[in-house]
Amino acid sequence: MNRLFQAIEALLAVMLAAMVVMVFGNVVLRYVFNSGIVVSEELSRIFFVWITFIGAVVAMRDGSHLGMDTFVRTLTRRGRIICCVVSQSLILICCAMLFRGTWLQHEVNASTLAPVTEIPMIWVHGVTYVSALGIGLHALAKLWRAVTGQIRDSELLEISESEEIPPVPVAERVDR
Repeated sequence: MNRLFQAIEALLAVMLAAMVVMVFGNVVLRYVFNSGIVVSEELSRIFFVWITFIGAVVAMRDGSHLGMDTFVRTLTRRGRIICCVVSQSLILICCAMLFRGTWLQHEVNASTLAPVTEIPMIWVHGVTYVSALGIGLHALAKLWRAVTGQIRDSELLEISESEEIPPVPVAERVDR
């Protein structure tokens, strides 16, 4: 699983680098040569959407989403587990709604083409399938560990109030 996420992170880095090259290249072309590559604008927007949604799955796995855990820190282990079960249940509901909404729009997105590249828009909006499934599976696994009592205390407080407080490294967590 770690190798899969390393490959995903590498893909995100390549997409980000390509996006930077396309946008910077277009800026140079516009100011120096008074022209530009129209396809690069559309592709960079598509890459941005994919980076955002796939990055959310990676951030969920790493526990690097920011949040307020001040209240949770004051609770006992049982209270923290209850909060964990409630929050993971809400995440699962949101993932189901996201997946269902994408499913309902699938036919429209599959038949609508992007203006320049003429790529079916499902290639843009379909990333929500990946995001909903990735985040949903992570939430389901964490919910299962919380309900069965296999969850560690460090996992109950993995969301930080600050970017300066590092989350629990993936290597120190229980294998999923």
